[in-house]
Amino acid sequence: MKNFLFVMWLSMILAISTCAYAEKIAIINIDEIFQEIATNKAVPTQLEKEFKSRVDELQKLEKILYSQLHQWQNSGTKPSEKERQLFETKRIDYINKSQQFKEDYQRRQQEEGNKILQTIKRSTKAIAEKESYDVVVDLNAVLYPEKISNLKNITDLVIKRVQ
Repeated sequence: MKNFLFVMWLSMILAISTCAYAEKIAIINIDEIFQEIATNKAVPTQLEKEFKSRVDELQKLEKILYSQLHQWQNSGTKPSEKERQLFETKRIDYINKSQQFKEDYQRRQQEEGNKILQTIKRSTKAIAEKESYDVVVDLNAVLYPEKISNLKNITDLVIKRVQ
């Protein structure tokens, strides 16, 4: 019983001290900021340019495979063993290259996303320090959204600072 009372007392003290400390609270919408920055920094266009040669190569391989397959289907002839092996080698090469492309593209998307998140974090921290906010919370983490009007939304400030 003594331990229970001690734990309750300690929890109450911590809760009171936390509430007393966090006098100025702001919220941000990280999703909105992320979308705004990603669009303005032209990340999709940048990645498209970076991977264009590989996309072209995959499209070329795909076209070759489909044309060979259609040629066999339209002519009604059965391919020789050598032709089938060559086709299977090209198909496996295409599958391997496309899987590697997907992995590399996703990795680069993740890298660019992490850069944007770091930029958001630095900007949010600078604004919070400048405006003397004790706590900045993502809008999606707010438990009682109906009481958001009491909180200062600094999403637009972060977007302006990043741009």
